[in-house]
Amino acid sequence: MTEQTQQQFSLQRIYVKDVSFETPQGHEVFRQQWKPRVNLEMNTKQNRIDDNNYEVVLTLSVTASLEEKTAFLAEVQQAGIFLVAGMSESQLRQVLSTVCPNILFPYAREAIDNLVTRGSFPALMLAPVNFDALYQQAVKQAQEKAQAEAPAIN
Repeated sequence: MTEQTQQQFSLQRIYVKDVSFETPQGHEVFRQQWKPRVNLEMNTKQNRIDDNNYEVVLTLSVTASLEEKTAFLAEVQQAGIFLVAGMSESQLRQVLSTVCPNILFPYAREAIDNLVTRGSFPALMLAPVNFDALYQQAVKQAQEKAQAEAPAIN
């Protein structure tokens, strides 16, 4: 009789890995009317720590521009250590790409908002992100790319 491995998932720790805030124009930015164009870039990466522990890092980079000049740039790398065991490779990929960033995002969003307000700018509450939809889109694109690169069978 073989013992089936039970699926496990738990959060071990959440921490800030890196934080950056810049106001390239200095005091000049506060002399302009505040109607910024805000751009959000987001990235996740995963690192296996040991057999069942993974570090997941969610990076949020927010750039606010007035006309063509950068008003501020805020970047946060919010990280977490997660215990994940007993899952297939595809389940593991999905959990690390969706569940973990969903847990980390509110912390990263709060850190970005805190940086922006400490920089003397109006509060910036980022909209929620659907990591499940982003993951499905990435899987679909990878499948389409693989099909396009596959040699035709005659």
